[in-house]
Amino acid sequence: MDKAKVCAAMDFVKDWKTWRETLKDGIQQARKLGVSDTKIQDMAVKVGDYLATKVCPATKEEELLKELWDAGTPEERRTLAMLIFKVVEK
Repeated sequence: MDKAKVCAAMDFVKDWKTWRETLKDGIQQARKLGVSDTKIQDMAVKVGDYLATKVCPATKEEELLKELWDAGTPEERRTLAMLIFKVVEK
């Protein structure tokens, strides 16, 4: 399977607003299940690592996030995940 087909198959969130709402809903659901914010942020870092290596960015915003993630150290990636966490909570 070529890269374009893989990217198309993984493209389930087509816009920034939907992506943010999806993350916000996930955070709220995890909290309802008793998951701490620290644990949610730990999971966000793992998801970020997975997305950066396995999923093609579908939007300009996702492309920027991937570039930032790829350029960051593990500590900077955690900071980026925490900032995204704060932004989607608004």
